[in-house]
Amino acid sequence: MLFRSDGWAYDIGFGGLDHVLAMGRDVNALVLDTELYSNTGGQASKATPLGAVAKFAAAGKPSAKKDLGLMAITYGTVYVASVAMGARDAHTIRAFLEAESYPGPSLILAYSHCIAHGIAMERGMEQQRLAVASGRWPLYRHDPRRAERGESPLQLDSPGPTIPLAEAMASERRFRLLASSQPERWRALTRQAQAAVDRRWALLRQLAAVSPG
Repeated sequence: MLFRSDGWAYDIGFGGLDHVLAMGRDVNALVLDTELYSNTGGQASKATPLGAVAKFAAAGKPSAKKDLGLMAITYGTVYVASVAMGARDAHTIRAFLEAESYPGPSLILAYSHCIAHGIAMERGMEQQRLAVASGRWPLYRHDPRRAERGESPLQLDSPGPTIPLAEAMASERRFRLLASSQPERWRALTRQAQAAVDRRWALLRQLAAVSPG
């Protein structure tokens, strides 16, 4: 079992993680995704979402977050799940059980709220719920065993955006900072972030509907 941070999984250790997943061994990897380098004071990383303010992204990160889950899914032989305990705890447990039972490599991406997000930490689970409700953090499970039954391996476990992304972003200081300092750029990045979420959901829905046969 591998326990790692997003800084390692998305950036400095990505090559190693990719090699492990590609080898096909029965290894379970859990990535605790805080969406930035938390241990070094909140530096931006490839896991940082578009529009977020962080060290080395003082004007808001201009590029979209790296889609580590989708990259692992393309192998076709990796169990991949995206979970958020604060949004659906039963879904999180189910993903862990399926990953453990899968006779091959598995990768679970777990949304992990962080003080660097600029939130009251006692409301962390609520922030997870908002991330899922806005569509910014989709819940899904990709189980290659489903293909053996003629089913699509990808299952979407959240319904897609149910609130505007801007509403969820405004609840976290890492996004809200830009609204007061550079309101025009805030609006532009928010529009770009919403468009990126919409495109990602269109792709996920397409993949979930595709029959493996």
